[in-house]
Amino acid sequence: MSRIAEIFAGRKKIKKAALIPFLTAGDPSLAHTAELVLEMERQGADLIELGVPFSDPLADGPTIQAASQRALTQGVRLEDVIGLVRNLRSKTRIPLVLMTYYNPVLQYGLKRTARKAAQAGVDGFIIPDLPPEEAEEWKREADKAGLDTIFLLAPTSDLDRIKKVVSLSRGFIYYVSVTGITGARKELPSDLLAKLKSIKKHTAVPVSVGFGISTPEQVAMLAPHADGIIVGSAIVNLIARHAEDPQLVPIVGRFVAHLKTGI
Repeated sequence: MSRIAEIFAGRKKIKKAALIPFLTAGDPSLAHTAELVLEMERQGADLIELGVPFSDPLADGPTIQAASQRALTQGVRLEDVIGLVRNLRSKTRIPLVLMTYYNPVLQYGLKRTARKAAQAGVDGFIIPDLPPEEAEEWKREADKAGLDTIFLLAPTSDLDRIKKVVSLSRGFIYYVSVTGITGARKELPSDLLAKLKSIKKHTAVPVSVGFGISTPEQVAMLAPHADGIIVGSAIVNLIARHAEDPQLVPIVGRFVAHLKTGI
């Protein structure tokens, strides 16, 4: 059983959703990212998504775009993020998933990316601009290396797309709660719970929901209906606001603990 499967099985046993924070690797620095991962785990994170900086992040709103730009300015690339995971693995077993656009993976080489990532202790990949129809080559290398590939579903996904994603996804399915780009939102769509219910009817693979979630109240509303709750922009925003603050790590840790109260 993979580390990701273990986490979801453990949370299911106690009827609780997993809390999945996202942060951009290398913002404000790789050293900070390492500290933040360990602190978020201490404060209740069950699995962590690490964003690989990219110059043209189509699915991301201004918050994550800016974080990506700050990390790129420091020269942080896919290889560095894999190295970061390698260094973290002596300190933690928490599942670590890389969220990256396809271009850096292509540039680095599919086989090389999968092999090096698996050796470093990466658990899975989310590649938002790689549709399931075009994922065969990557999926072959990822499966061979023992990596989970996590595909996305959106509110606009029809039944055929849901079935396709369900058949290919390992680890969990990422349900994008709103159409459009990432970003914290005050309100979530009114039909979100019904959509989650209909997807879960078709799969035993855990379904995690993300995009727009930023408060313990939103977490509490979704937690009984999803296997995982992903919080990204709200955390990246907080990191940006406190990047120069010596208390950055405990500040983010407190926010993660605050979110966990909703589960």
